[in-house]
Amino acid sequence: MEDVSAKFVSQKISRTRWRPPPAASLQPPDVFATGSWDNEDNRISFWSADDLGNVGLNGEYHGEPHLLCDIQHNGDVMDMQFLDQERIVVASSTGTVTIFRHHQNNQTLSANHRWERAHYHVDQDTSCGGAACTGVVCNNPEIVTVGEDGRINLFRADQKDAIRTIDNADSSTLHAVTFLRTTEILTVNSIGQLKIWDLRQQRNEPSQIFSLAGDRVPLHCVDRHPNQQHIVATGGQDGMLSIWDIRQGTMPVSLLNAHEAEMWEVHFHPSNPDHLFTCSEDGSLWHWDSSTNVSEKPSFLHQGGRSTTYLSHNTINQSVVSAWLSNDPTKDRMEITNLIPNQTLSVNSLDVLGPCLVYGTDAEAIYVNRQLFA
Repeated sequence: MEDVSAKFVSQKISRTRWRPPPAASLQPPDVFATGSWDNEDNRISFWSADDLGNVGLNGEYHGEPHLLCDIQHNGDVMDMQFLDQERIVVASSTGTVTIFRHHQNNQTLSANHRWERAHYHVDQDTSCGGAACTGVVCNNPEIVTVGEDGRINLFRADQKDAIRTIDNADSSTLHAVTFLRTTEILTVNSIGQLKIWDLRQQRNEPSQIFSLAGDRVPLHCVDRHPNQQHIVATGGQDGMLSIWDIRQGTMPVSLLNAHEAEMWEVHFHPSNPDHLFTCSEDGSLWHWDSSTNVSEKPSFLHQGGRSTTYLSHNTINQSVVSAWLSNDPTKDRMEITNLIPNQTLSVNSLDVLGPCLVYGTDAEAIYVNRQLFA
């Protein structure tokens, strides 16, 4: 793994996120944030990956991410999402949602706004009844949160109170949420269901429900294809990757055998969505390459003793030509590469932007790969 920089941080890392680049920037991302969990003192930290690209005479990498600033966080960091270049929204196991601001002039972090007990089990005002806020997604200035309490909140960054709350959105734990479009969100829950919510509707009911057939396997993560909004990927407790076409049917179009334990995050590459990345409790991080003619091109991830497998799609039905919904398994072979073959502890989070990958683990380390497509 000569192209990966590691940094040991004495904290279990639950979330890693690249700071979005300025609108017209062509530079690779240079700053990322991490959040920790299961530590006595959890922290939100900002790191610079700027000098990691310095290559020595023999092609070896120099440097490691260095800490710009950090701040204490009350409770485990369950999820986090950048709102813009300066602000990041953090979901806590205490049920509180906080916006932290990164002051780049003096490299400090401050709590910019806080919604105390946005999620709670019994009563928002009791001191102990907080329910974990499990997922957050931002579409500036709007912020949507979901939680263990089955509640959905819609906040606006500049407003003190929630704009909208759907109290009993789900009778089970909501684990993750994403925007389908500006007025629609998609949630996944602990009984294997996807639900679409139209925020224009005043009804507190989902507009559509999808579910995994048979076993009600908890779903932990979801991501929407950046260009084709009807294609959604989910991962759950059984480690399977499911691809859904929300225009048709109520079941996934592809079920792909993946990890040997819980899948914690799934991300389409934002600008190259034929590439998808998943990470798991089993200590692996997989790169799925569904780009065309995979079998005819050399793998750019074959070096370093990494394991690569070819997989055929197991598809049920579909109608659009997308690599993720292909209906000719003989023609469409998927290349899967485990980017960390020897990892043992859980890989809890990953984020990918441009040529750069960042991931965090229970081994109290963060890793940055700045040459994903080298």
